[in-house]
Amino acid sequence: MEEKEQFFLEIYNLGIIKFGNFTLKSGMNSPIYIDFRPIASRPDLLIKLSDLLLHEVPSYDFELICGVPYAALPIATTLSLRSKIPLIIKRKENKGYGTERMIEGIYKIGQNCLIIEDVITSGDSLLKTIIDLEKEGLIIKNIMSILDREQGGIENIKKIGYDIRTLFRIGEVFKILKKKSFLKEKEIHMIQFFIKNNIKNIQNKRISYEEKKEKISHPIGKKLIDITLKKKTNLIVSADLINTKQILKLVSLIGDIICGLKLHVDIINDFSFSFINYLKNISIKKNFLLLEDRKLCDVSSTNCLQLHYGIHKISSWADIVTAHVLAGSMSIQNLNIPYNMGLITISEMSSYGGIYDDNYIRNVLNISLKNPKVIGTVAQRKVDDRLLLFTPGIHFYEKKNHLGNTYIHPVQAFEKNKSDFIIVGKAIFQSKNPKITAEEYKNAGWKAYENGL
Repeated sequence: MEEKEQFFLEIYNLGIIKFGNFTLKSGMNSPIYIDFRPIASRPDLLIKLSDLLLHEVPSYDFELICGVPYAALPIATTLSLRSKIPLIIKRKENKGYGTERMIEGIYKIGQNCLIIEDVITSGDSLLKTIIDLEKEGLIIKNIMSILDREQGGIENIKKIGYDIRTLFRIGEVFKILKKKSFLKEKEIHMIQFFIKNNIKNIQNKRISYEEKKEKISHPIGKKLIDITLKKKTNLIVSADLINTKQILKLVSLIGDIICGLKLHVDIINDFSFSFINYLKNISIKKNFLLLEDRKLCDVSSTNCLQLHYGIHKISSWADIVTAHVLAGSMSIQNLNIPYNMGLITISEMSSYGGIYDDNYIRNVLNISLKNPKVIGTVAQRKVDDRLLLFTPGIHFYEKKNHLGNTYIHPVQAFEKNKSDFIIVGKAIFQSKNPKITAEEYKNAGWKAYENGL
């Protein structure tokens, strides 16, 4: 234990723990950021770390070593050199050229592979690596991490049957640093707050809509939650239809069942403001919000023009509009949005093969949290509780299709991703009885939400 303590104090001096306000790649918000990458610049510490990890591994029956990309790669490489066991490299994404392989190196089907992770939070990145290695026919028996943030990741991996060990736990690290008087008073309070919140995370519970409402500052976000609670529905229907009669017919059937209707007005052949006025009146009468899925994706001045001008004049009627932030935080600033209109950013879509990565998603979440007009984001993972989470690609039958779409069940959206709202399209408006189908999705969504409390 003394050797481990001494080692941690050495790497702590490299600045591996930072205090502040950080969005992790899991989408969670944290006052602590842990980064082991500085160790790569200290070969002596890499060697010490690899020896400590090897000492913790229960057996040496593994034939390969693989690091979760990319922070764990130098650690896995050193481990390979110290143990003389071959290294394979897992890519984060297919580059789309060359061999287009996800796993690089020499290996055979049936070989046992030791996986190395630096920091475990939710376990999602680790799980992606496990899945990709198993697709190649490799066997995963042993997993080692340097530090467990104690936010449920270890438990999540163990639940699905994998043996995973960790060198340090955040609570243990806190005791070491406190005992050696390495922490300032403010940092002690931050870590105590962090550990207290971790206990809640491990319980795997989500916050209620009532609690969420207290964290949401925008009036439209609060209004959407009020509608949800009153109607006991978290269902938003995507009306991807090309004429107004079809949309109005659908709304007449499902208006009482939904909390929001999502439109793409630029695909409507016979768009008119008489249609919009009629639809707006129905939304008020049946108590749901209108969400225009415009996906603004330009510089601020152009986004502003697209919102307020043209034949659609979105800002005159939509309660919510969506936006990509590829152009940066300024792209959704100075849009002159009415006080009663909210923004939803797009962090992550429901299609497979997307070119966004964890770093992009973190940036979107940070931009979203700093903009008072943003009420939430579209994503396929849990996000900060100050944002409403909208999950598209919902279907009772989980599948992929030839158009690049991937679908998940409502239960997965609420229980795993801690979603707040599910968005369902074709499964409802292409069904034989949209009203009955909408009721089924409404009930499934509400039950999944309640089961998560």
